[in-house]
Amino acid sequence: MKTLKITRTKSLLLLALPLWMLLVVSMPAQATLILRGQGESVYGSYNLIYDTDLDITWYDYTRPVDVWANQVDWASGLTVTFEGREYTDWRLPSTVDGYFVYGTDGTTTGGYNITTSEMGHLYYSELGNLGLYDTEGNSPQPDWGLNNTGDFQNLVASMYWSGTEYAAYSGTAWLFFLNYGYQQVNFEVARYYALAVRPGDVAATVPEPATLLLMGSGLVGLLLCRRRLRRSRIIASAPRIRALFEAARSTGMP
Repeated sequence: MKTLKITRTKSLLLLALPLWMLLVVSMPAQATLILRGQGESVYGSYNLIYDTDLDITWYDYTRPVDVWANQVDWASGLTVTFEGREYTDWRLPSTVDGYFVYGTDGTTTGGYNITTSEMGHLYYSELGNLGLYDTEGNSPQPDWGLNNTGDFQNLVASMYWSGTEYAAYSGTAWLFFLNYGYQQVNFEVARYYALAVRPGDVAATVPEPATLLLMGSGLVGLLLCRRRLRRSRIIASAPRIRALFEAARSTGMP
């Protein structure tokens, strides 16, 4: 019986190991930007960059300056083709709306070092840029500005519209300064640049080779586990079957 328990434990461990490895590989280790390739649109071929933290994909095309409404319409009407599939669910980056409060420590709705908006998250968290002001309010801090662009090749160190309107004042919307790392609101008739983003990953439907390998390992482990458990049951039941056979013989049963 003790041998049977040890055998079962080993079998379960063999099954659990590949499944645990699959889980670890499937989970992103940290927030990062991944270049998926180039997407085709009427504007040409531009990089598609996936943000694993926010689960969004950026299209690295900067539309020339225009009023807010036109930029919103442009993003919603954008079609990008990648690996034979068309993606039409584009929009402008979002911002967490709220009454405008200026600050530099990153906890306010406006100002510097804000990472709650998608543009702020890109500028500070993903690309690792610094704002004109540090979190203590000191300015200018060394190396501030759009110095790191990663796989983005068409960012402009200027103002970009957000797709989020400022609810506290009609006719205004949020925007982000890629040159200073600054977030504020302005009237929608102002003319700023625009960048399109969509939810999810354009490569989400294509399993990675490492994932497929581990899935196969997990299935093989499951089959081996079932086979070993079945064999263990047969071996464990052999003494009982032999005892029943001997008992039947002692009673004179054929």
